[in-house]
Amino acid sequence: MQLTDIARILLLILLIVCAVGVNFGKSLLQAVIIFMSYSSIMCILWVLLESPDLAITEAAVGAGVSSVLFMLTLRRIHTEDLRIEALEQDDAGDKEPGTEER
Repeated sequence: MQLTDIARILLLILLIVCAVGVNFGKSLLQAVIIFMSYSSIMCILWVLLESPDLAITEAAVGAGVSSVLFMLTLRRIHTEDLRIEALEQDDAGDKEPGTEER
């Protein structure tokens, strides 16, 4: 077994770990970071398989553009969550004491 074969096997194992890890991540940010790792590993595998055009595409689209779009989406979702929490706190503060709903 050559060194490149061992590297391919290790990268494939890491690829499977990343694919499973995205599903069991505790937060969306963690899932995006694991997705970026997945794309980077795929890029390295394409280089080892002597497909530089696919490696460049995977690096640009998978680890680059898609990850940036996911991060921007997470930022927007987080901002809207903060706004909703602030509105809920304002609504709770507007009630007069003794008029709680049952």
